[in-house]
Amino acid sequence: MKTKRRQSKKSCGAGNRRHSSVNEHKIVEQVGALAKPVCESEGLELIQVEFQRESGGRILRLYIDKPEGINLNDCAGISRQIGDIIDVNLDDIGPFNLEVTSPGPSRPLASKEDFERFKGNRVKIKTNRSISGQKNFKGILLGICGGHVNLQLDKQIIAISTQDIMKARLAD
Repeated sequence: MKTKRRQSKKSCGAGNRRHSSVNEHKIVEQVGALAKPVCESEGLELIQVEFQRESGGRILRLYIDKPEGINLNDCAGISRQIGDIIDVNLDDIGPFNLEVTSPGPSRPLASKEDFERFKGNRVKIKTNRSISGQKNFKGILLGICGGHVNLQLDKQIIAISTQDIMKARLAD
């Protein structure tokens, strides 16, 4: 569910890309800390928070889920609550669109628990540095051990440090 564009009291300067990335990471952490208890109080799991630039502007996207799946009312309720909390607590976030959505079939994997829960499923992992000459991996998730995600590729097993993972999702 998308909500209207929110305008902050302060405007953010363009800044350099690195500074922007640090701020976006900080905002993701702050929103996650604010949103998690709200989601839990509604019987929902906050899976992931993303804050990024897209063609339509900056998007703050929250992925939520529950065992029986979520519906539009779940998204709308969380959107209203989180939107108000962000307006009160994060006055320097700048303009953005808030989206609260289901993870869908290509659910993001963000926590150690996710990597354990979805063991045996096909996953796509994108790393921030080249490992064995590549940054994109697709294989069977074998789990997580000692800070490394173990992945069965066609003919080999590879261990990817959680620190090297930019994105991880369930694959078709």
